[in-house]
Amino acid sequence: MPSATVNKPRPSELLSRLTSAEPEVKVRALREVKNQIIGNRTKKLSFLKLGAVPAVAGILADSIDDVTDNNNCNNDSNNAINILVQSAAALGSFACGFDAGVQAVLDAGAFPNLLRLLANPNEKVVDAVARALRMIYQSKLAPKYDFLQQKNMEFLISLLNSEKENVSGLGASIITRSCETNLEQKALFDAGILRKLNSLLEGGSLSQRDASLESLATIFRNNPEVISKFAGPEIGRPLSSIIDLAKDRYPRTRLLACMCLIVIRNASPHFLQDIGIKTKLIHILLELLDDPGQVGDEAPFAFSSLIAQKEDLQKLALEANAIDKLHHHIKKGSLHPRRYEGILLALADMYSKLESCRSKFLSLQVLNLLADALTDYNAGVRAAACICLKSVTRSIKNLSAGYFMNETIVIPLVQLFLDPSTSVQVAALGATSNIVVDFTTRKSIFVQCGGMKQLVQLAKSMESSVRSNALWALKNFVFQADNRLKEGVFSELTASLLSSLIRDPEPSVQEQALALVRNLVDGCINLIEFVFAEDGLILGAIGRQLQCASTAEIGIQGMYALCNVASGNEFHKEAVMQLLFTQMGDKNQSFVIKFLQSNDSRLCTATVWTIVNLTCPSSPGAPGRLEKLRNAGIVSQIKNMVNDPCVDVKLRVRTVLGQSMAFGDN
Repeated sequence: MPSATVNKPRPSELLSRLTSAEPEVKVRALREVKNQIIGNRTKKLSFLKLGAVPAVAGILADSIDDVTDNNNCNNDSNNAINILVQSAAALGSFACGFDAGVQAVLDAGAFPNLLRLLANPNEKVVDAVARALRMIYQSKLAPKYDFLQQKNMEFLISLLNSEKENVSGLGASIITRSCETNLEQKALFDAGILRKLNSLLEGGSLSQRDASLESLATIFRNNPEVISKFAGPEIGRPLSSIIDLAKDRYPRTRLLACMCLIVIRNASPHFLQDIGIKTKLIHILLELLDDPGQVGDEAPFAFSSLIAQKEDLQKLALEANAIDKLHHHIKKGSLHPRRYEGILLALADMYSKLESCRSKFLSLQVLNLLADALTDYNAGVRAAACICLKSVTRSIKNLSAGYFMNETIVIPLVQLFLDPSTSVQVAALGATSNIVVDFTTRKSIFVQCGGMKQLVQLAKSMESSVRSNALWALKNFVFQADNRLKEGVFSELTASLLSSLIRDPEPSVQEQALALVRNLVDGCINLIEFVFAEDGLILGAIGRQLQCASTAEIGIQGMYALCNVASGNEFHKEAVMQLLFTQMGDKNQSFVIKFLQSNDSRLCTATVWTIVNLTCPSSPGAPGRLEKLRNAGIVSQIKNMVNDPCVDVKLRVRTVLGQSMAFGDN
């Protein structure tokens, strides 16, 4: 017998039924809307475009006053209750996992009405409303509560004390989305919230446990004081409860427990030092990668958070075959973009410090898979691939072997310089900054692919992060490069552009522009002429920037640029001397004295080294320059530094004083 096909009502038909005067028709229409949009983003979008959310929100608002007390039930009251339940459920479905739906619910004014209905005497209404609000509080768009206000804290406590699972879960969800400051974290602890969350961990339902774990992680984040209090004797054995939940039968609970433990360890490293716990966390998170749903998508991000910047954990992860397992998942293909991005970031953290991990990368021949990821349709995946490439190219050994300066990597990387996403551009430039420090003679590949010209164009970007990273890449590109390549870069840049970048409003751009000049003029004496182009635009810009340097890094790079110029001929040395004494600050004092008195040994070293080059005994003008430096109090300041705790500073100081003695100075 052939099966019958049931035709679902079209969205426009359902919307017209929502306006029906018949309560039963309205309830069925609301239920049908909810059923059609559950888990279907396309359907949600279709209904959104037709204005379904304001219509449902209007029905909710109109029905609030129609509901009577449960003890006085009649047919009209039951209809109103059903309408409230179904309209709240529909609004929750629109909001579930869909930020556009959340925004539509908020814009329609439904949020305050949903909150108001939490006090409704009907349990079905309260449960449906609490569910809908929990869907809203899955999103970062959800309204935040200021827990420093007493009324908000009292409201939160009333939710957490509720016997209704969804209401107490809502309280935990509000904490997760609202708690942002250390003061709020402390206020929640002082109000006894952590004790309540811990009781939900130990005796609550699955939903309550998960919500509590998320809330606890939020309250613990970057707050060692609260963690210490939580782990103390007054609450019981809460850390043991969380550790036990990391072995729970439910994958999401295991993930959330792991994330909570990672937050604790990252904020307070003296907790969870046991190598067994650390190893167990690694194994659990690697196992969760096999989960086909959202848990598997989020597991690599938790893994990254666990091992980031921690060599001991990276070693444990390597021993647990983490790289092989992560590589296996990429090789399988057909990954959800979120999971793909997370795995690439996890690999980036694995490759960030240990040469043994980077060697594993090459042995597994992951390079082609990484090249494919650079061209993925998802911006998050492209950025993650660049970050991964940046980590693996930190290896001087691999750079020296020329593994990365090839068309397979360079062409897609250069194409990302024009990516519509700024985060992808910045990530691509970060990877490029490492790759172009190629110690072979193959830098011409980058030029032929148009990389050098694109970097110059990006140095003019409106985004300061792009300008800074483009200059960083150019700085590394000309590092120890031959004269011809440097001349090509300078020809593209021009003195006027470079001088304007030195004077950029952003300190990070100033620093990288000065560092680029430093590398450009390093080496052959002819290269020093770059700073004298267009009537000395660059040299003048360096002097003005050093006089008002806002960070030590700007001073360091600027002084090393002058140091390289001062290594040239007499004309070059005299130009630097003139700059040092033309750019005078308050009290008619050269910035040189200020730099020599700096607490930053790197800045002191760069400044003294410049003086070394200016007073080289083989230079005819050295005695006159030394006399001028002595009269300005610079030599006496250097004499005060003879026992500087920094070896580099002490070495350069003694060189200057030795040269000074060669000219008869005591």
